[in-house]
Amino acid sequence: MKGIAHMDAGIHRAGESVPGLPVREAILLRLVLMTGNAVLEEIERLLKPHGLSDSDFRTLMMIYTAPEGRASPGELCDAAQQGATNMTRIANALVKQGFITRASSADDRRRVELSITPAGRRFARKLLPTLFPRVHGAFASLSDSEKKTLDRLLRKVASNVDQITGPDLDP
Repeated sequence: MKGIAHMDAGIHRAGESVPGLPVREAILLRLVLMTGNAVLEEIERLLKPHGLSDSDFRTLMMIYTAPEGRASPGELCDAAQQGATNMTRIANALVKQGFITRASSADDRRRVELSITPAGRRFARKLLPTLFPRVHGAFASLSDSEKKTLDRLLRKVASNVDQITGPDLDP
């Protein structure tokens, strides 16, 4: 909370010297980033003993939840917000751990498919419950109604961000 007070004060001071600075929106964005970074650091800390990063684990979970436990690297790049080079690194790490396999598609030999292995399924089922207390704890002070409202609002912000990101806009 001390970091939040410091951030609030800094943004308000910047607002005093920069005409038109959207103070409220800047604070909200910083809160989202600070919260997300704190959660990411905690997830990375929990995954480190298993030799995985957050992007490795998210990719494993996407394959785990994919129809028939299979996905192409291209599909995963989009969903995981990763480039092709990093997806290759992630796939290599997951193959090395024995959590996925890489093979040509039976339907189209040009297409590579990543498939979850029984060891990958066991790992996901074992690790996920260890994350539950942190997930519940992050939202412990919110009512069900507040969680629904937060979900709705964050989805609206995500949609807005989609509208403003991508090719450079003329300033």
